[in-house]
Amino acid sequence: MIQPHPSGGYILEELSVGMVAEKHVTITEERIAQFAQASDDFNPVHMDEAFAAKTAYRGRIAHGLLSASFGSAVVGTILPGAGAIYLSQTLEFRRPVRIGDVVTARVTVASIDEVGARVVLSCQALVGEDVVMEGDATVRVPRRRRPAKA
Repeated sequence: MIQPHPSGGYILEELSVGMVAEKHVTITEERIAQFAQASDDFNPVHMDEAFAAKTAYRGRIAHGLLSASFGSAVVGTILPGAGAIYLSQTLEFRRPVRIGDVVTARVTVASIDEVGARVVLSCQALVGEDVVMEGDATVRVPRRRRPAKA
């Protein structure tokens, strides 16, 4: 398990296949409300317990993209970190996430394209041992650090 790079981000030459980083986030009422506000997604399956209780989920669930956003946080702040630019992302949602769940966002370096300065990252979101979301992200990674300003 790696930690954030002291500079804020890993450059291409510092990455290797198999590097892993994680972030743990608790799903709260407030997070769901903030995500609904930011995304403009007020689907009652996320916002209204009485409505959600009558669905196949038998209660409110968090937005799927809320869980996916925690993977984005790992990519942008830990692995590779600052300077990484998202190019694409695939997602498959396997299980619902509920208020009170602790989501572990796990990102693993799957492959490195040194010529194109691109990295494929395997992304998972887990609640306990259950995979709730998975997919692959392709990101562009800087090749060198900018010199420090004097």
